[in-house]
Parts: sequence; structure tokens; C-alpha cells
Amino acid sequence: MAYQLKIFSGSASVYLAEKIAELYGSNLGSVSLSRFSDGEMQPIYNESVRGCDLFLVQSTFAPADNLMEMLLMIDAAKRASVKTINVVIPYFGYARQDRKDKPRVSIGAKLVANLLTAAGASRLITMDLHAGQIQGFFDIPVDHLDASSVFLPYIMQNLDPANIILAAPDMGGVARARLYAKFLKADIAVIDKHRERANQVASMQVIGDVEGKDVILVDDLVDTAGTLCKAASELKKKGAKSVRAFVTHPILSGDAIAKIESSELQELVTTDTIPVKQVSTKITVLSIAPVFSKAIRKIHSHESISSLFIN
Repeated sequence: MAYQLKIFSGSASVYLAEKIAELYGSNLGSVSLSRFSDGEMQPIYNESVRGCDLFLVQSTFAPADNLMEMLLMIDAAKRASVKTINVVIPYFGYARQDRKDKPRVSIGAKLVANLLTAAGASRLITMDLHAGQIQGFFDIPVDHLDASSVFLPYIMQNLDPANIILAAPDMGGVARARLYAKFLKADIAVIDKHRERANQVASMQVIGDVEGKDVILVDDLVDTAGTLCKAASELKKKGAKSVRAFVTHPILSGDAIAKIESSELQELVTTDTIPVKQVSTKITVLSIAPVFSKAIRKIHSHESISSLFIN
């Protein structure tokens, strides 16, 4: 039995939730956010949600208020007697803290998973986690969607598959690059990099032959853009014909866009999981709203979502 479905959004992702709801054929639910004088938030559902399958859209990018707002909305929905609370987090923040890679640090991704579950979430729907094993941090179902379903058609339409080579910007991205390479029947190269500290690359070298090739770098997120820009420079030095980057989550902090504009990157293709606040001639944004809309429809009707993945 399928219960009534309602889609709501946190304040940071209204632009995306409106697209998802429109594609689904539904209106976005009415919710308001009041604040006390000290900034404390109180989200309020302006319509009944009793007995509904509720889908709550909010990416948890900075500031941390976005995550706190999501938690409060989950709690409010639970106390309003919803049937299920399906949190749609296109960009899952704190995912880079997925393990103890040095002494005395937190595992932020696990903490966020605990918070969402404790608040009352029934299911998580997300896209391109920084590390796939984060799914195991949850004791609720996780639907982990893939931006390749929007990136690969764009590649096929705009580039010659015969001259493409995929590149992983680090060793951790090899599996993602191999997935694209398998579909495009292309080879892969790997960028071996060494960091001295977070967001700062000390050295980098290219493993693989990119001479005369149209190189496609694939990654889950771009933050300061230092790695992408340096990788593009190294690839061009090795004879690459062109370098493009396909990155799901455009954090683009600090002067990242300025770096991209002045870099060897011909194009950065990204999605709208996070809003790109500055226009750039080198940045192309593809919407992932159709993917999430289809996923919501299938989840609500208890159908498999495997058809949303490109194999």
C-alpha cells in the first residue's frame, strides 16, 4: 500500500526541491523557518503531514545550520505522525571525515549518520558519497545514486569517445574512473598526489599515456579546486589535447572559481547538488533533479531503482 507522498525542502535547497517536485508532478510542501533573536531556528510545517510518506530535501553543505535545520525538520515531522521520513541529501556533508586517518580526530560522517537516525529518519537518498562505505554507517536503508546518469550522456553528446581517456585525480578515485571507462570503452590514467595538509597538494605525477587525448577527470567533489587545476596542468604537460573535469558536488570555496578560470581546464561539468553562486564561462551545471524525482517515485511505489544506474 502506497501512502500519500509529500515533498518538502530545507531553506538551502529550495531551488533544487522545486525542480524535483515539478518533475514528480507535485507541489512543494509549505514550510516556514522562524528564528529567535539569537539565531536559534524553529522549522514549522504549514500543512498536515499525518500518515504521509514525507521526502525532505536538503544538502548539508556549509554552514552547519543546514544540517541542524534538517535535524529539526525530521524531528518536527516525526512528532507530527508521518508514516516515513525519507531524507534526500544530494550532497552529504562531513563525508570526507570517514575514518581516523590521524590520532585524536572524529569520524564526522558516522556522527552525522547517528544524528540523522536518532532524529527519526527512515531512509537516506544521496548521491556520490565521498566514500561508498559510508553507507555502512547507517542502520536504515540508503539509496546511493550516481551522477554518471547525467554525466555520461553529456560526454557522449559532446566528445568523441574514440579519443577519450579517463583520469582519476587520486588513487581513491580509480574505481569511479574505471566505471566511466568501462561504459565509454576507454583507458584510464591516474594522478598520484601527495598532500602535506588538507586542501594543499605538495607533489603530483601522471601515471598513464595521455598524449593527444581528450582527458576526463572524474571526482565526487571540488572544494578549493587546487587539485583539479594542478592535475590539468600536469596532464597538459604530458601532451593531453584537452582536459575536462566532471565533478558531482561544486563546493567551490574561496577563490576556486578564479583558479578554474585561469587554469588549463577547458571545462568543469558539475551538478546542482550545491548552488554555484558565481557564473563562469568554464563551468557547466547539469541538473540532477530528474534522477532524484525518478528515485522518489520508485521508492514510494516500492520499485527497484537499479534502472537509474548506468552499467
